[in-house]
Amino acid sequence: MKILTILLLLISLKAFSQTPEHKLKQLNINLPEPGQSLGSYLDVVQTGKLLYLSGKGPLKSDGEYVTGKLGKELTVEQGYQAARITAINQIAVLKKFLGKLSKIRRIVKVNGYVNSESTFYDQPKVVNGYSDLMIAVFGEPGKHSRTAIGTNTLPFNMALEVEMIVELQ
Repeated sequence: MKILTILLLLISLKAFSQTPEHKLKQLNINLPEPGQSLGSYLDVVQTGKLLYLSGKGPLKSDGEYVTGKLGKELTVEQGYQAARITAINQIAVLKKFLGKLSKIRRIVKVNGYVNSESTFYDQPKVVNGYSDLMIAVFGEPGKHSRTAIGTNTLPFNMALEVEMIVELQ
């Protein structure tokens, strides 16, 4: 009887657990239509149960990137928001590729490249905008290993570019 009760509790928890799509709705996030690749590459490559996502930047809904160097034209908070936009763009790529975000087991690895002034050292605080959204949408499986580094330039003068590795169920 005790095992049956535990089993029913686990089943009901699974049935009522929120999907990433529900969490996006709660956060008032509407996923954009992912743009086309801007070169000779794919946005996503799958090998086995791993997805490798090419770098994306903070492309806003008006079709313009958040641009500029952190520590010069942009503050840490502006960079954080740009990283959040980038996370939304990457989630949109995942949704288009998979159909359902619940097919994701774990966000494994995130590499963030921050367009930085030579004296800017807060790249991790900027890339937190990306990581925090992944955790908000995917919960515990959204926690990942990460690299956050500064670079002297990025394509289109984007504020940052982020790539990631995702494991499927």
